[in-house]
Amino acid sequence: MKKHNYSAGPSILPQEVFEKASQAILNFNDSGLSILEISHRSKDFVAVMEEARSLALELLGLQGKGYQALFLQGGASTAFLMAPYNLMKENGKAAYLDSGTWAAAAIKEAKNFGETVIVGSSKEENYNHISKGYEIPSDADYFHCTSNNTIFGTQMNDFPTTNVPVVCDMSSDIFSRVLDYSKFDLIYAGAQKNMGPAGTTLVVIKEEILEKTGRTIPSMLDYAKHIKAESMYNTPPVFAVYVSLLTLQWIKNKGGVAAVEKLNDAKATLLYNEIDRNPLFKGAAAVEDRSKMNVTFLLNNPDHAATFDALWKEANISGLPGHRSVGGYRASIYNAMPIESVQVLVDVMKALETKV
Repeated sequence: MKKHNYSAGPSILPQEVFEKASQAILNFNDSGLSILEISHRSKDFVAVMEEARSLALELLGLQGKGYQALFLQGGASTAFLMAPYNLMKENGKAAYLDSGTWAAAAIKEAKNFGETVIVGSSKEENYNHISKGYEIPSDADYFHCTSNNTIFGTQMNDFPTTNVPVVCDMSSDIFSRVLDYSKFDLIYAGAQKNMGPAGTTLVVIKEEILEKTGRTIPSMLDYAKHIKAESMYNTPPVFAVYVSLLTLQWIKNKGGVAAVEKLNDAKATLLYNEIDRNPLFKGAAAVEDRSKMNVTFLLNNPDHAATFDALWKEANISGLPGHRSVGGYRASIYNAMPIESVQVLVDVMKALETKV
């Protein structure tokens, strides 16, 4: 029986990606070897890495614009400290927007490197909205934001225009919508939401902003060294990169990011319309900042939880409980989530009305 996987990550991936990846585990490129055992220096895998890096830039509209794409390890959590290591000058400063748990974690790391200015925060309201109207210091070495807040279900719809480099953690919404990605100087994103399995992190960086800090950077944390080594400074996470490539190919075959965005808009509209229509539920995030990737919602009467939980479990829905910071429910509707699965959840929400 099909499971409708609403997990926030590691999360759903396209069925055809699973099928191709499964075949590659047994026999990759008719080599007689598994993707899990081939050398990362083999021509077959070098081709995978080159295509994955190139396709990432193509889908973001950044080819030929001075950017490099890398597939690294350590997750976004390592990128939290790589950003200040590579961009914050000695005795410098950085500006951060505090919009959720992971933004706060990035701020914590930046404070180890220099002055860290929090230009806006919604922490006092349990991050139920995105701060607006903030000012970015013109002497900051960079500005950092988080485009989508997985736990709280908020998403940035507008990004500031500033004269300082813009760094963005796009872990949970990269490749989900059309943006002018050239507005960003550094983008990083853990693969395990919209792009692949856990184990690799995509980094897209404008080369001209590097090597200006005056710092001595440890080799494994130096973006310039990874660029020079073509994302092979050390043994890369071979399987995670390969599955990421398959997913990027799937996005391109769908019609690219613009086509995927239309599907994501339809899914989000379907679910939010039911949350707003159904008197038993309410959204957890401010309407103007609602995420199209992570839909957070609550029961108006907690006494209905047992009945609702039984209904969605019976419908083969998985991964729906909300994060403890918010409670309630969180439906993660990433790129690979079919609208048919969203309809199943909506039908369950409607069914609850007849049960209570």
